[in-house]
Amino acid sequence: MTAPLEDVTVVEIDNWMASPSAAAILADLGANVIKVEPLTGDPMRNMGRPAKVSDEKKGFDYQFDVSNRGKRSIAVDLESDAGIEVVRALVATADIFMCNLLQHRQERFGLDPDALQRVNNRIVHATLTGYGTRGPEAHRPGYDVTAFFGRSGIYDAMREGESGTVPMARPAQGDHTTGLAFVGAILAALRLAERTGEPQTVETSLYETAIWTQATDYAITAVDHAPLRPRARENMIIPTANRYPCGDGKWVVLNMPEESAWPKLCNVIERQDLLSDERFEDIRGRFKHMPEIVAAIDDALSHKSRDQWGEIFDSNGIIWGPVLALHEVASDPQAEALSLFPVLDSEEIGTYRTVAAPMRFVEAEVGPKFPAPKLGEHTRQILADAGHNEAEIDALVKNGAVGDSS
Repeated sequence: MTAPLEDVTVVEIDNWMASPSAAAILADLGANVIKVEPLTGDPMRNMGRPAKVSDEKKGFDYQFDVSNRGKRSIAVDLESDAGIEVVRALVATADIFMCNLLQHRQERFGLDPDALQRVNNRIVHATLTGYGTRGPEAHRPGYDVTAFFGRSGIYDAMREGESGTVPMARPAQGDHTTGLAFVGAILAALRLAERTGEPQTVETSLYETAIWTQATDYAITAVDHAPLRPRARENMIIPTANRYPCGDGKWVVLNMPEESAWPKLCNVIERQDLLSDERFEDIRGRFKHMPEIVAAIDDALSHKSRDQWGEIFDSNGIIWGPVLALHEVASDPQAEALSLFPVLDSEEIGTYRTVAAPMRFVEAEVGPKFPAPKLGEHTRQILADAGHNEAEIDALVKNGAVGDSS
């Protein structure tokens, strides 16, 4: 089968996880992705959490791999004129140039849109930053915990009540979400470049993407500028749209906002006494006395495990979801049915599971192709493909303009 982007070449200069994860998806979609790294490599290399696996598989860089699979790596010294010329030559025949360089660094290296459009008059120039390329924060480096979660309001909105501790996200949650936005922007720009024959410049940021993920709230807050209502369980408006612990310490989430759900839930958890309590007879009363209701439902659910309640909820039409731990999701039958953890084969460690991008094609070949490259693994091959002969490549390596892992 044909891959959607099999005739598309991408030149990528970035690091960490947001922009690299977008390039990994483009590679999954069939693009020829050339990852340009400094001679010391992407700083994300060997920064990941080690897996609890056998010794022969423990040294593999799984977290770097998930955002860099399916790419080829060339190591280049961007501080050298020869290194910059190597990159510009690659861009000259590419379809997409993508980076996470701040604007002043793009201009310093001659990799800004104007400069690269003079090299390739049909290039899609795509930039992902922490805060965008305009405004008072445009100069500031941004990571997902600061730009995506912190400044966007997500952390504050996720606090448990007014005095709740600010939570801490797991690694790269904002990065991978922004990577999806970046993919969408790049593909739309590529389509426009193909239609018009003109170069396109597109950008997104961690901050912008985080605002969009909260668009339902911001549709109101942008108008009234009012603080959000606290989100502690005892502050929720509707008891049938809340989260509760079960007898085994595991949690469930209910989401039934309609009025008819209240008697239904009370009957299912065998707390009909709540229905006869006049304090809880309407939505206003239930909101006023939410702490008492939450305590009552907590008590009712404490007598069975999460999975036992799940069977009861399913048989009675209760809309619910389990709060799964990550290790439970890794063996979740639903994840298995959707092939969310496909298997790749590495010469280094053999087969291993990775994480699929959230899209599936019926009539196209889409998905991870091969593991992430070693630093500079394809330097010579990429330069040869670009028209350099062996003597020229040797000279570039000797002069330190490029790095070669062979």
